[in-house]
Amino acid sequence: HVQLVESGGGLVQPGGSPRLSCAASGYTYRSGCMGWFRQAPGKAREAVAAIAPDGSTSYADSVKNRFTVSKVNGANTLYLRLSSLKPEDGAMYYCAARWGYLADPERLLEGWYTFWGQGTQVTVS
Repeated sequence: HVQLVESGGGLVQPGGSPRLSCAASGYTYRSGCMGWFRQAPGKAREAVAAIAPDGSTSYADSVKNRFTVSKVNGANTLYLRLSSLKPEDGAMYYCAARWGYLADPERLLEGWYTFWGQGTQVTVS
């Protein structure tokens, strides 16, 4: 049974740099891609970043050079460092995982992901 639990959200000032975490159980990072997605009120969920088992990463254009996705294999934890936050970055951030490798840019497509966390809210104000 795969479970993903996000944490690290909250109220952040513009320009802030919080770090989101996603703790996984029942899942081996070496076996698949993981990603971060976000959804703001009244908007569709969108991709933020993703990382493959080999460590290769993909980013949405809106967050490129501001956000960094990383993982700690031994700890089964996925991270998303947000920086230079803007008000429009405020959203519910979701962690997702799937078995198997995906190339860029497919790994940014939410339809490929099987497992999802409950989300952590980031408010920029």
